[in-house]
Amino acid sequence: MYQTYWQLEARPFDHSADARFYYPGPSQQAALLKLRYVVQNRRGAAVLAGESGLGKTLVAQQLLRQLDDTFKPRAHVVFPQMPAAQLLTYLAHQLTGVAAVGASIDDSLRRIEAHLLEHAKAGRHAVVIIDEAHLLRESRALETIRLLLNFEHQAQPLATFLLVGQTSLALDVQRIPQLDERLAVKCLLARLTLDETHSYIQHRLAAAGSLRPIFDDRAIQAIFDLSHGVPRRINRLCDLALLVGFGEELRTISASQIEAIYEELTCPAAAA
Repeated sequence: MYQTYWQLEARPFDHSADARFYYPGPSQQAALLKLRYVVQNRRGAAVLAGESGLGKTLVAQQLLRQLDDTFKPRAHVVFPQMPAAQLLTYLAHQLTGVAAVGASIDDSLRRIEAHLLEHAKAGRHAVVIIDEAHLLRESRALETIRLLLNFEHQAQPLATFLLVGQTSLALDVQRIPQLDERLAVKCLLARLTLDETHSYIQHRLAAAGSLRPIFDDRAIQAIFDLSHGVPRRINRLCDLALLVGFGEELRTISASQIEAIYEELTCPAAAA
């Protein structure tokens, strides 16, 4: 709606997996480096944790983009809160491409092991990303993941499991020592600083084709103060600001406009 007015090629603050909008901040890049090390050295598992809205899934997706075809097959579980048998059936389908509805745990385990072993013998290594992995504690599926780590070929795991979830995930795996000791690394994403918030906003605007500043410095300070450096909150504030700015035919976005948008559109109690 507002792209033409602001001379943008795309909406810069959409929740998008588009590689152009990945922000290579210090925390993100440090996590990405560690995860690449884990996968490329064919380690069994790693954890990527952080509070909601920090962009953990985007980091995982960026990792997959950086891996070559040696690292296949791949599976990405985005809602893992299911019984162990159902989770294994789903993983077997994702990894093999063949559905087997109602398969038993033993059947799914055999299918997964046989398929991954075939790839390992051909020099490939599987990657399994489990998003929202903090939900696994409720279904006791973390124990299922631990069992999958026992699948090996020539003393190396057949797959690397990346457990992505909220901060509590790091504590959850500690409660299963047999799993915790198999983790090669634990990465914790941090909130953006003020400088990083400025860079984040400019990066996404530039990726969307912006050729001039849209948010002034005080506006960015206000965005940081109100979002507390959480990218998802930054995205929402900035997207709404561009929409309102378009409607009011503004040239730039100021701090007062950011504060008004926050109070009127993102804070129901204040609006009431």
